[in-house]
Amino acid sequence: MTDVPARTPARDATGTAPLLDRRFAWRGREVAWTAFGSGPPLVFCHGTPWSSWLWEPYARALSGEFTVHLWDMPGYGASSKDPAHDVDLGTQGELFADLLVHWRTTAWPDGADGGTPPLPHVVAHDYGGAVSLRAALLHGARYASLCLVDVVALRPWGSPYFALVREHADVFAAAPAAVHRGALEAYVRTAAHRPLREEDLAALVAPWTGEAGQAAFYRQIAQADERYTAELEPLLGGLDLPVRVLWGAEDTWIPPDRARRLADAVPGAGARLIPGAGHLVQLDAPVALAVELQRWLSATR
Repeated sequence: MTDVPARTPARDATGTAPLLDRRFAWRGREVAWTAFGSGPPLVFCHGTPWSSWLWEPYARALSGEFTVHLWDMPGYGASSKDPAHDVDLGTQGELFADLLVHWRTTAWPDGADGGTPPLPHVVAHDYGGAVSLRAALLHGARYASLCLVDVVALRPWGSPYFALVREHADVFAAAPAAVHRGALEAYVRTAAHRPLREEDLAALVAPWTGEAGQAAFYRQIAQADERYTAELEPLLGGLDLPVRVLWGAEDTWIPPDRARRLADAVPGAGARLIPGAGHLVQLDAPVALAVELQRWLSATR
């Protein structure tokens, strides 16, 4: 069984661990990332409105067996938040495919020496599911395995609040900072089944505070569009790799029935519900999730 280590207490101004010490330039954007550990590559993909911070303790726990990669999507966490840059799922999927090429040729074993580097294992949460699926199904990315955790992949998705903000993003973006923070904290709390610790809540909302952060928060919601998952749905049957679906049994953001629907759509995929966990399964049930990830990755490496 894998123990989940304590979260790193030190944070920068974005609320992300200063662990993301490397940068990848892509079409004017700057992607913050890092890699550590040893073994086959393992990539964690975050969702919205989150960052790689959610996956950090899991990455540390698995770094003895894998070379783990953490990254923040542009518009999120420690990555660039230029208002002129699109942050929709289509853009993020294309970027992820290119980021994997960059890692494969520069950072993975044998890749820099002209050999054949191993395929990465990918673990994705929320938006990260659609991003990793788009990279694979539309942009040619290849994985050793794919674990989908409470992911955005099948329509419909998005809470009533999410839909309201998407329709009136400019109005919400202009709200006073204190009003924005209060609404943001209330929204984030609804993603967890158990009460969030104050320090965890602070880390989750920090990237979305300040003038740039507030604007970025509403910009990524305004660009949310179900057409990006509609494009994926008829292609899911073509996935030819080991796939596991994990879901918080108490997820109110993306109901657990999506887990079975998604598993049924992907050949050979299995689904498991994690009791006592909501959408933020990483915080609601850390030990149970760590055990599931360890079992899955041990079986597919």
